[in-house]
Amino acid sequence: MKTYLKKLHRILYLISVLFFFIVAFPVLWLFARNPKKYYNQIVFIRKWISLFGAYSVGFRFQVEYESEIDWTKPYVICPNHTSILDITALTYLCPLPFSFMGKIELLKNPVTRIFFKSIDIAVDRNSKISSYKAFKKGNELLKEGKSLVVFPEGKIDDEFPPRLHPFKAGPFKMATENNVAIIPVIIHNAWQIFWDDGSRFGSKPGKILISILKPIDSQKAYPNQFNSIEEELYTKMNSCWLSFKSKK
Repeated sequence: MKTYLKKLHRILYLISVLFFFIVAFPVLWLFARNPKKYYNQIVFIRKWISLFGAYSVGFRFQVEYESEIDWTKPYVICPNHTSILDITALTYLCPLPFSFMGKIELLKNPVTRIFFKSIDIAVDRNSKISSYKAFKKGNELLKEGKSLVVFPEGKIDDEFPPRLHPFKAGPFKMATENNVAIIPVIIHNAWQIFWDDGSRFGSKPGKILISILKPIDSQKAYPNQFNSIEEELYTKMNSCWLSFKSKK
């Protein structure tokens, strides 16, 4: 697909998401006035805005599980991050309500703002105060039995083609302090379909392949192969990431 068609496809996708957001906005606005009471409903609306927007322009998702997941438990979910479609991929694969922790710039986005003002957590990683507040809110959600999605790399990097970058410590600390397991998630090829925000290469229809690895117990000891939960998570995710790329 030529570049101008890919850029047109990206525009159509953004219009599609905006359309479904506008349709849902009146109800969403009412729920967002009391996010504690209507948390589940806001999560549900976010999910279907994301999926309707994606499906309408030809994005599809396929998930493979390394082991069965008990979705009745709260988790810290840690995906790699190469595309804005990663957010939709997470809403697709996670059947129970959860919150995202994401960059503070998402408060300026007309679609994501209402979610990060109500159920999600915005963090300015250049501010210790903002990081502390985000960490505190994340702990509160986990204590309430809700799951939390944190991209451990912290951002989509400028490097192309992308690789798995070193992890931030925040998600591991929250998982350990709240005695919840971590679910590693590898979104393999979203970057080939829609890298970053799509402004450079545009986008194209396609199937996004996702691997959900076996949950890691945040309370386990590390006497042998790994020195920490952070090292184990990175090693397993990077191995899965490279294994997929080697098959292409």
